[in-house]
Amino acid sequence: MLRPQTPLGRDGLRALLVDPGHALVALDYDGTLAPIVDRPQDAVPHPSAVEAVTDLARKVGRVAVITGRPAPVVAEVLGAVPGLVVLGQYGVQRWQDGELREEPPLPGLADARARLPDLLDDEVGVTIEDKGRSLVVHARQALDPARTLSRLHPRLAALAAAGGLELHSGRMVLELRPPGHDKGRALRSLAEGAAAVLFAGDDLGDLAAFDEVDHLRDLGIGGLLVCSDSEEAPEELRTRADLVVPGPSGVVHLLAELTAELG
Repeated sequence: MLRPQTPLGRDGLRALLVDPGHALVALDYDGTLAPIVDRPQDAVPHPSAVEAVTDLARKVGRVAVITGRPAPVVAEVLGAVPGLVVLGQYGVQRWQDGELREEPPLPGLADARARLPDLLDDEVGVTIEDKGRSLVVHARQALDPARTLSRLHPRLAALAAAGGLELHSGRMVLELRPPGHDKGRALRSLAEGAAAVLFAGDDLGDLAAFDEVDHLRDLGIGGLLVCSDSEEAPEELRTRADLVVPGPSGVVHLLAELTAELG
């Protein structure tokens, strides 16, 4: 499985293996370390994910999780992974060594939180996930998720604009969150001094991290892009990846292979 399909990916893997002490391995959570489920609160890591991440963390310079979820939630479910950094809410929060640092919430978020239920009152199968620093509208349980989200997009875009927020699409979701925060910016905050960067993700929100890895490659830093694949994975993510693996089980297998390769 540890066989990148692109020359740049093979260069990135080589750089990681040559200098693991200066390697950054950054991973998305939902869809990458944890299977996607109907209710976000029910998501748990793949049964072997914590072990795989823990073992790899002992071999490389830094392991991080970059997620839209609140950082303390992911840090708790992953447990005591050595040196783990969790960037939550797309980088608004940073959890490291048991401490949480976070930026203050935007005033517009409180107004959006108050107005959002009324905007969705007539929608069957649509739910709201309040992440604290962002609001997510889930349509996975709607009769036609794609059509539902398409219909909701204009009113949610207006709500976001009124509060100084941004509206982002994901796998059967629309998310309102603070501007200027994405996984590319989050990854950049971790990459200083890295000789190689591996990033694995599964959704549209991970494309910004793919862009950042490409930028790091332009600077001479090895990069390896991994797509955690599924029927719902965006084609652009799959096409741009150096390595495509079958969902969280494939990611876990890949991390275990990488750990074994590092000896």
